Amino acid sequence: MRIVVVSVILAASAALTGFSVLAYDLFAPGRDTVPLVVCTAGLWLLFALAVLVLRGVRGRAVVVLILAGSVGIGAAAMIGPPNTSTDSARYAWDGIVANAGISPYAYPPAADRLDSLRPDWLFPAPEVTEAGTPVCVGERIQTAQKAESGDILCSALNRTGVPTIYPPAAEMFFTAVRALTGPGAEYWPLQLTGLLLSVGTTGMLLAGMRRRGIDQRLAALWAWCPLVATEAITNSHVDMLGVVFMLAAVFLVSARRYWRGGIALGAAIATKLIPVLAAPALLRRQGWKVTVAAMVTFLLLYVPYLLATGLGVLGYLPGYLSEEGYEDGTRFALISLVAPGGSAIIVAGALLTVIAVLVIWKTDPDRPWLGQLVMIGSALLILSPRYSWYALLLVPFIALSGRWEWFAVPLAPTLRLLVPSLPLTRVAIATAIVLIVGMSIHRAGPGLRTRVRALVSRAVGHPRR
Repeated sequence: MRIVVVSVILAASAALTGFSVLAYDLFAPGRDTVPLVVCTAGLWLLFALAVLVLRGVRGRAVVVLILAGSVGIGAAAMIGPPNTSTDSARYAWDGIVANAGISPYAYPPAADRLDSLRPDWLFPAPEVTEAGTPVCVGERIQTAQKAESGDILCSALNRTGVPTIYPPAAEMFFTAVRALTGPGAEYWPLQLTGLLLSVGTTGMLLAGMRRRGIDQRLAALWAWCPLVATEAITNSHVDMLGVVFMLAAVFLVSARRYWRGGIALGAAIATKLIPVLAAPALLRRQGWKVTVAAMVTFLLLYVPYLLATGLGVLGYLPGYLSEEGYEDGTRFALISLVAPGGSAIIVAGALLTVIAVLVIWKTDPDRPWLGQLVMIGSALLILSPRYSWYALLLVPFIALSGRWEWFAVPLAPTLRLLVPSLPLTRVAIATAIVLIVGMSIHRAGPGLRTRVRALVSRAVGHPRR
């Protein structure tokens, strides 16, 4: 009966996933986001219910259900184009440019010299109004200008006036996908690749959990997670490739294969810089080997692009950090309340340093995922990004550690993306912190709870005082 119930819930989740992809997006100006918020909440509720019912399932059915759900929900996420992000359009363009023998770091998409490479689905021709004015038409189409001529440029890409921001492993990935499919294929190649990587991660988790004596049912926390379906597949974020490399690094280092683990770590960081947050937990034992291998791998991946473009390989990264508010401290949602302006950067840096030191000191080198969970999750709470896909890296470590309460971390940027309200974001982050701290105290046992109560009592003091 439990197998049937889980199957029905997974089928409902897949159906709702496909419906949300086809029916809702964030691209039309002034679009009401409430239906998408409600649909997203429904997906998370179905996810929680399926995981709860799975606790009563035993035997081989667990693996079958987890894999079937990963494939089914992921396939449903491919049913339509990206609905909350335009990043995969930039991925496709970078791959097209690279396959033409041009470094994607060399020119912005608006450069006139790239006109011969533009496919219609990324750069549709402008339509001419009755007044003879060219206009860009389309829900996800933005209006820009060509860099040299100043002509109107209709584009599905964002930031057409700046070069790419993505590190070399990501660019190699984009190039490989477009080499196989050509420039005419639209969004589905990256979505299919995201599905394959997502299901492959599910398989890695199942195999790694079995070898380490971890309950394989916890793999469902990754396989059925709505964030994975939305951001790894529908929106095809390259963070998914970083997750694969990072998970490989974790399993290799914990199995004492330090050089190989360091290579995988370097590849993860060279895919998208965020995986560097998972590095401290891998340094407790033979950390110098992991560090050297990661640094050499990272630098070697940059060599072809350095030779072609020089320091231009930094792309738009400095401008992006400034644009996102990390240069002046405005991006730090909670810290900016007590440390406004540039002082927020100092406070955030100090907190991250302390957490990293504690993670290195306290992490069990044979089971580093709890330390990685704490490091990545804490960094996301401190940095408070507005993009939910940054939290993809956190999800496999939630699964490995079984600490479900940390799902409050990706839910905060998801809410921020759908409902861009700073006060609401602060409430979501504060709620996540309270939930995580409360559950951590509960998991620690009665001894810690007694000490915490004593500390609170002494802090509060006698009521009359």
